[in-house]
Amino acid sequence: MELSNALNWFEIPVADFDRAKKFYETIFDYQMPENRMGPTRMGFFLYDFKGGKVGGAICEGPNYQPSRQGSLVYFNCQPDLQVVLDRVEKAGGEILTRKSQLSPDLGYIAYITDSENNRIALHSMG
Repeated sequence: MELSNALNWFEIPVADFDRAKKFYETIFDYQMPENRMGPTRMGFFLYDFKGGKVGGAICEGPNYQPSRQGSLVYFNCQPDLQVVLDRVEKAGGEILTRKSQLSPDLGYIAYITDSENNRIALHSMG
């Protein structure tokens, strides 16, 4: 088995697709492409698919239930997560922990909840 990324894809469950899509578009300042796969409505985070990078989506449909207790996804917010963090509350989310340094080598993190009450993390080196 060849080791590369530990993660291939992620999906964040949402209860109100339009509200969640607006939340993520607001904090990341881009338009999320969307599509349906069977009964599931999906909004895609922007990433370098052709370059083999890892991406994910928000998903509304059967078997998708938002939760603060589920897996924790860390979003890459280079060069400074504070830019994204400053948009969270205006977009309908909650800041759980402010920007704090892990270490000089590991950068900074902050924890938030999205508009659907999912706990997510933001990360940047600056």
